[in-house]
Amino acid sequence: MTSSPPPRWAIWAAHATTLVVLPSGLWRIALVLGHPAGYTDEAFTDFQSLGAKAWMLTLSIVCELLALLTIGLVRPWGEVMPRWIPFLGGRPVHPKAVVVTAGLGALALTALWANIPWWWTYPHEDMTDTGNLVVGILYQPLVLWGPLLAAVTVSYHRRRRAHRTTA
Repeated sequence: MTSSPPPRWAIWAAHATTLVVLPSGLWRIALVLGHPAGYTDEAFTDFQSLGAKAWMLTLSIVCELLALLTIGLVRPWGEVMPRWIPFLGGRPVHPKAVVVTAGLGALALTALWANIPWWWTYPHEDMTDTGNLVVGILYQPLVLWGPLLAAVTVSYHRRRRAHRTTA
């Protein structure tokens, strides 16, 4: 019931999505753990509330989990639900739902992170000069998240479409 194996580049790209999200997530976790991570002392106090810490930790975890979902586009669990999932385990994954969801995600991520290359042209009075430089560098990989997801989604679509026409 599985389609042809994904190309090597798609496997690489799917795994790369988890890596491009990691630097910004680790930076946010540093804030949660009490390190100013580039903010001035005055601005850092805004990040010390329980709500702010919960938001940053949740954002980091959710982003990484969403990036990990891209691996499903090159693994068998992207075609058949894993057996351990209640009520759905063992059922085939509907390719159109996956392609539409991943495609919309790729568009949203591309739009969301499109301005990051110009990070240093925006004022960041709440950061130190070094912090501004480092945070800008840590966020730059996010520009690749949307395009990588789009490429892997196209590969998934082509493999699944070819499987349907030969099945």
